[in-house]
Amino acid sequence: MGEYKPPFTITNKILLYVSSISEKIGCIAAICNFEAKPHLRRNNRIKSIHSSLKIEANSLTLGQVRDVINGKAVLGEQKEIQEVKNAYAAYERLSEIDPYSIRHLKQFHGIMTKYLVQESGEFRLGEEGVFNGNQCIFMAPPARFVLQLMDELFAWMKEAEGNVHPLILSSVFHYEFVFIHPFSDGNGRMARLWHTAILSKWKPVFEYIPIESQIEKFQDEYYEAISQCHIAGESTIFIEFMLSQIDKILDDISAQINEKNEYLPEAVQKLLEVMEYDVPYTSNALLEKLGLKAKEGFRRNYLHPAIELNLIQMTIPDKPNSRNQRYVRT
Repeated sequence: MGEYKPPFTITNKILLYVSSISEKIGCIAAICNFEAKPHLRRNNRIKSIHSSLKIEANSLTLGQVRDVINGKAVLGEQKEIQEVKNAYAAYERLSEIDPYSIRHLKQFHGIMTKYLVQESGEFRLGEEGVFNGNQCIFMAPPARFVLQLMDELFAWMKEAEGNVHPLILSSVFHYEFVFIHPFSDGNGRMARLWHTAILSKWKPVFEYIPIESQIEKFQDEYYEAISQCHIAGESTIFIEFMLSQIDKILDDISAQINEKNEYLPEAVQKLLEVMEYDVPYTSNALLEKLGLKAKEGFRRNYLHPAIELNLIQMTIPDKPNSRNQRYVRT
């Protein structure tokens, strides 16, 4: 069992991505302390959950996902609302995951599929396929082989830890996990959660980088890469795809951070830090969050500069003084 090695090839493209990602993640960790930015952490986590569920056909909007997480009443299918609650519970315990433990994998599948799946936390007993919508990408191995295949995969991971770069190892695991399809439901969500967990053990900053949102933007390419690997019999194409997406999302994160650090007035930075994305705030709510009392000073030093920089938008731009006016971070 310990001699099993998932087939893949280290290409020049993979090596270039590993180098690029390592450099970018080092720069991000050096200039941005996510621990000191709870709103940024929370926003990115909500993005991760929304995107990972959307890939699996959950129809709730980003705002609705945020409301469910904040304990607000949401009109929607109970199953989809429960998926959000479960995913949030799992992601909130991300730092507790030992990604090299099958016991932890089953435990977190139980969290991710609570009240939703009869075989929650247990490997499947029936046959399954990998689908993109209604299109079957491929049929998974027979259920009788699942335990052996998962034991072999985790044995390889433990042996590869320290020898195979985490960026490569996590991508190999992601593909092999999707191929084995060990659970009756929730495999995609678990594959993406575990990918993030492996990377977070390497660099903790990955806990707050929404890789899932990047995959969701390129969902068809994601499934196409999986399909091509199934035909090729190895995961090289999928590794290249995942590394390219991680490289791209780090550019977005870097742009956000540099934008804040390089030219924004301190007052505007403080205002942005207390605002969650896509949430409408009244001026009084923002005053309270900032601990301010002077409305005129707030408008002059915080609000108006942020609006002029297109970092905040009014919900009723034609009536700036409307009593129903709200402000949204873009």
